[in-house]
Amino acid sequence: LASKMKLHFRNEYVGKENYSLVLFWIRKFPIFVAVIVGTVSYAEAVRPDRPPTDPIAFLAPRMRQCRENRFSSLKSTDEDGSIDKGFNLLETASSVVPQGQIVSVAKNTVKFAWGRMMAELAPQDKSGSYKRPQYKFSGYIGQGNFPDEGGGRYQLYVGNPCPWCHRARLALKVRQIIDDEVGLTYLVDDPVRASRGGWVFDKKPGYSDPIFASNDLRQLYERMSPGFKGRCTAPLLVDSKRKEIISNESSDIVRMLGTASFGREDLRLRTAIDLYPPDLAKIIDETNIWVYELLNNGVYQCGFSTTQVAYDRASAGVRRGLERCNDILSNNDFLCGPNFTEADLRLLPTVLRFDGSYAPLFRAGGAHLRIRDFPNLHKWLIKCWHDVPGVKDSIDIQDANSSYYRQLFPLNPGGLIPTAITAKDIGLEA
Repeated sequence: LASKMKLHFRNEYVGKENYSLVLFWIRKFPIFVAVIVGTVSYAEAVRPDRPPTDPIAFLAPRMRQCRENRFSSLKSTDEDGSIDKGFNLLETASSVVPQGQIVSVAKNTVKFAWGRMMAELAPQDKSGSYKRPQYKFSGYIGQGNFPDEGGGRYQLYVGNPCPWCHRARLALKVRQIIDDEVGLTYLVDDPVRASRGGWVFDKKPGYSDPIFASNDLRQLYERMSPGFKGRCTAPLLVDSKRKEIISNESSDIVRMLGTASFGREDLRLRTAIDLYPPDLAKIIDETNIWVYELLNNGVYQCGFSTTQVAYDRASAGVRRGLERCNDILSNNDFLCGPNFTEADLRLLPTVLRFDGSYAPLFRAGGAHLRIRDFPNLHKWLIKCWHDVPGVKDSIDIQDANSSYYRQLFPLNPGGLIPTAITAKDIGLEA
């Protein structure tokens, strides 16, 4: 786009005295310059009787002044400088083209740029629906090269904001798996410091890579899987002895953590919770499917949709999922009966983030929806929080929710972070 604009200006409008100025502005503010090009092109199309309009002529003095003053005059203000009017584009350019066309071109230009950023953040299909990437690592503890043993052979990498990481961390907490059995390393979400993706290591205790001392998760992936081209996602379960990745699929990791003994025969005796009892395996698997489609992934399909049709479909699915949970929990303490199972564990991270992030930021089910609107589901959430060992310690709710606003720039370009939601705000604490 910048190359085309440079060529267009050089050939059609700008003399040597303004060409360097135009290049400067194209590099700094390509979308703004694109709006000017679009509005002028429209004016020439609808008013062919008028002489060609120089889009820089009425902006060049201001552009030059902005650059010379290091952008101190970039923002248009009133006479005493107390009110910011942005670029003052509507007032300045409305003498050339109708205001409606300026607004239309600006909206379409920004929407195009937003769509490209969304596709980078979250891959889309042709309908504008988010398509979660597939993972290629398929190792399993207790099979092949990965025996069911402890001693800290296996290392798990997780980040607090991520719901998929939260699943794995919950499995450790609920089953009382300690560091001597599976090591745990925390990740920091910082896409500015990360070379790919958003996860980096830190110098704080528990936040550094114990295997390779990597700077970020990308380095760890490349050292354990040379030539890796996919997304460097977490949670990540690795074999520190063989220096291999076992899995980066959260559902597989949860199942492994829920069923392996890690060399301790008394592991099941130390916990009253069996996440995957054989007699409930079928109903747990069935529940996992619709909870994932409608809720776990459904909220992301709402937030990452780039068309109205895709959003409406995903949002309706979220509502169906919440209503289905509410109906089931009207007769049961938990999703699959009287006890907490893997199905509840996989739902919990989504519900804990719903009021703070998925409803207001992703507009999942409608921006006004809250878990309190589903009384049986809310009661279940309170029961999980207070009665299931380890749940309270598995998440920093304030950090998890504010991270969505900090890091998902296309969804929150202004960078404003709402007042952090707390456990009390969602009815978990008095």
